[in-house]
Amino acid sequence: MGRLLRQRPAQRFLFNANGEMILASRNGTALFGEYATAKAFIVTSAFWMMVATFFGLLGATQLIAPDLTANIGGIVFGRVRPTHVNLVLFGFVTPGLLGAAFYYIPRLLGVPLYSERLGVATALVWNVAVAAGVITLAMGMTQGREYAELIWPIDILIAAGFLLLSFNFIMTVRRRREPILYVSVWYVLAAVVLTACTYAMGNVIWRPDSGALVGIPDAILLWFYGHNIFGLLLTPLSIGVAYYVIPRATGNPLYSHTLSLLGFWSLIVIYTHIGTHHLLQVPVPTWLKVVAIVDSIAMVIPVSAFLINIWYTAKGKLGEIHADIGAKFVFTGTIMYFFVSFQGSLMSLPDVQRVTHFNNWVVGHAHIGVLGFAGMIALGGIYYVLPRISGRPLHSRFLADFQYWMVLIGMVGFTVVLTIAGLIQGNAWLNGETVYRILTQFHVYYVIRAGLGLLIFSSSLLGFYNIARSLPAKRGASA
Repeated sequence: MGRLLRQRPAQRFLFNANGEMILASRNGTALFGEYATAKAFIVTSAFWMMVATFFGLLGATQLIAPDLTANIGGIVFGRVRPTHVNLVLFGFVTPGLLGAAFYYIPRLLGVPLYSERLGVATALVWNVAVAAGVITLAMGMTQGREYAELIWPIDILIAAGFLLLSFNFIMTVRRRREPILYVSVWYVLAAVVLTACTYAMGNVIWRPDSGALVGIPDAILLWFYGHNIFGLLLTPLSIGVAYYVIPRATGNPLYSHTLSLLGFWSLIVIYTHIGTHHLLQVPVPTWLKVVAIVDSIAMVIPVSAFLINIWYTAKGKLGEIHADIGAKFVFTGTIMYFFVSFQGSLMSLPDVQRVTHFNNWVVGHAHIGVLGFAGMIALGGIYYVLPRISGRPLHSRFLADFQYWMVLIGMVGFTVVLTIAGLIQGNAWLNGETVYRILTQFHVYYVIRAGLGLLIFSSSLLGFYNIARSLPAKRGASA
């Protein structure tokens, strides 16, 4: 320690209740408090989950009663749907996963976060971008591209947010005391660095007037981004949380470091090429379609490597996982990852797409992926780190368990009813029926979907209350 102090004479050190040394001055810990960045992103996630699920419930209600908000321009379905999608993606899931990462990355590296000031500033920029997205989309200001609806100034804010995240994490890694980088660190760094690139490319930020190319090249670029925002952002961040939480909760070492690296590199290499499987019905080059289909099937490699690794790590310790609500969320998310990955590979086959494409089957697939896999793991990461950054137990384990079952029932219900509705649509269209003639056949599924949406929205209210009450640090627990 003496050598370290001589090297950094301008810095002050504080000690927490466990006697662990924390850097106080240069990284802003004294000003913002220990784990201030983690807390900021956790609160961000919990708050925007409420707003995101409200917009989802509103959109589901509009599908039942289209005239309900017909004369209110800011909340017509065409504006509610992209608002819901972007809020779930950038408001709820990503900040939740980042909140957990800002806790475990410094612990895995043996040093404090490079800059809590920068981290809190990044959270502020992030919230400004998300709030601006809600306002502009409600005003009808959109680029009109899937997952890339936000206008150019907001694109710049989000890209800047990813660059700030990358810098903070990279500098923390650079100052590490632990020479070996645990696989969670690999996944987090890959997620923020690669997404900074793919977000700028996919949103065509070098063309502020349109935010798009023209014709087929734009479609190819859009779906390169559209799939990678899930595969190179939500997936690695989620896997990083799982690789940290499950071994810690079970007390078992990671089953195989080799499998973790196989899963990492195969994900990076394979996932980047599969976006074109959304464009099998359009005139993109045939070779690109073949690559997309082959790599979609080849996703069995990174998925199997991760699931075998994490499930064998948890082998014989399901009781410990059940006892820890954070681990319970995370482990359930890994099960959802199996289902959504199997379904995704299947959907890339042209004969399957003839029935499943452009209908509610795809919507159900999206819900099991974003809410069931990434969303459950984000909530699990939040609930796992909350007691550790606040120095006190969760405000209510019962409410956390209740939220778990509400989200699980709602998500599984979404998947079932939307899959059935999608099969009705797909088979009817395949047999030559027009759209309007089959609307009455799946109206009842839309009613059930809205009821399940109410369940999810209610769970977000309980979750925000529980998280907010759990955050204040117990006296004497922090530095």
